[in-house]
Amino acid sequence: MIIPMEAKKPLTIVVFGATGDLFQKKLIFALFNLYMGGFLPKQFKLIGFARRPLSHEDFRIYIKEILQTKSKDLARIDMFLTYAFYERGDMSLEQSFKDLSESLGRYDTDFGVCSNKMFYLAVPPILYKTILKHISASGLTMSCIPDLLSFVGLRKSQSFRAPGTRQEKQAWTRVLIEKPFGNNLIEARSLDTLLGKLFEENQIFRIDHYLAKETIQNILSFRFSNALFEPLWNRKFIEQIEIKFLESNVVGNRGSSYDDVGALRDVGQNHILQILALISMENPDRLESELIRTERARVLKKVRIYKGSKMVRAQYEGYRQEKGVVSSSQTESYFRLALEVKNSRFRGVPFYIESGKALNESKVEVTIHFKAPKEFCVCPIEHKEGHQNILTFSIQPNEAISLLFWAKAPGFNFGLEPQNLSFSQARDTIQRKIPDAYERVLYDAIIGDQTLFTNTAEVLAEWGIIMPVLNALKKTPLKHYKQNSKPGDFIAKI
Repeated sequence: MIIPMEAKKPLTIVVFGATGDLFQKKLIFALFNLYMGGFLPKQFKLIGFARRPLSHEDFRIYIKEILQTKSKDLARIDMFLTYAFYERGDMSLEQSFKDLSESLGRYDTDFGVCSNKMFYLAVPPILYKTILKHISASGLTMSCIPDLLSFVGLRKSQSFRAPGTRQEKQAWTRVLIEKPFGNNLIEARSLDTLLGKLFEENQIFRIDHYLAKETIQNILSFRFSNALFEPLWNRKFIEQIEIKFLESNVVGNRGSSYDDVGALRDVGQNHILQILALISMENPDRLESELIRTERARVLKKVRIYKGSKMVRAQYEGYRQEKGVVSSSQTESYFRLALEVKNSRFRGVPFYIESGKALNESKVEVTIHFKAPKEFCVCPIEHKEGHQNILTFSIQPNEAISLLFWAKAPGFNFGLEPQNLSFSQARDTIQRKIPDAYERVLYDAIIGDQTLFTNTAEVLAEWGIIMPVLNALKKTPLKHYKQNSKPGDFIAKI
């Protein structure tokens, strides 16, 4: 249960890349909403770190202009801005991080106590290693900033006091890293090794913000809090499972970065596989982050390409003309293939995963097709083959859960017609504010709950799945489709 943070100890949040898109579109709104709800400590500081030459006041004006696009509460915005500060720095230079270290020491002196520190890497993945190494070299991995003391050779768990502060043994340091975690298995291992040298596992928060969406979390609750479906959650009763991540937008200004990644790496390696893990994992027995993450990792290690799977790899027309895209690009903007969980619960059940851009609609959903009750169906002969129960988790744009079932059609004849049982997050929780995914990510990182964050085993297992898929996909001819296409239409022509 969420508990207000007003009485908690001081917190310093440092955002690397504070003038970038992620900060402007997501993080600053999430932080402001947490502040408005009383879910930040009474004493906190938001430190923006970027190359742009801004003063503290410039940074506050910049934040204010962003927040005013969604909030008219100018008094609360102005109060929030008093907690914002700016540090200009070059992320390629170690000296910039040493300067930041000195500034954080002064801020701790202002607090009069060693504050908890959270570092958010809202930057392109290519900068991760550089930033992490500089954080270490400048002493920022310590829970308190040293005052003219040598920290060479000290363990990563040791800490120092800032000048004039009380000694605080319980102060923590945490780092938040956005996906993707590497571009392949080798890079992922290298990044993970570096993280392991600088931080303990309980300090590392690898972000997949899709795990923080309400309906994603509801998959676990739906499965393990209701006795109705879990006994049927296996290959005896389930025919197939589909996970769709469809987008109507084109790559836009992401052209250069997207062209190096492609659809499979962009959402398949992370969002889709995390959803698959929640659908297919075993009961963790208790609502504890480590147990849940262990079960997710365990099932991911069992995932393989479904035998005989027909892979589709396609690119929308006009993709090669997008800014930053290579004119001869072979990068897929759409893929569809089948995976299988090689365990006793799901062996033989295809998991169809699909994602693409420039399609006719934007939606993210999971559909679970239960087998038709052929042997025991008390129904007209025409329904012996064709009807199934279908359970749908709608994740975006509307968060909902629905079940298609069959009932007698009104009238003299004993005919069947489909009906729906449904739960809509927006409709049925209208009196309660639903936290944005990034609000939940930031809050959970502050309280130290890692349930919604991936661990080392999960990341490496995901790349262990994706690398064979990438190799197989490269051998699949690249097809093309018109923008605003319906996937089923162009797949049928292939």
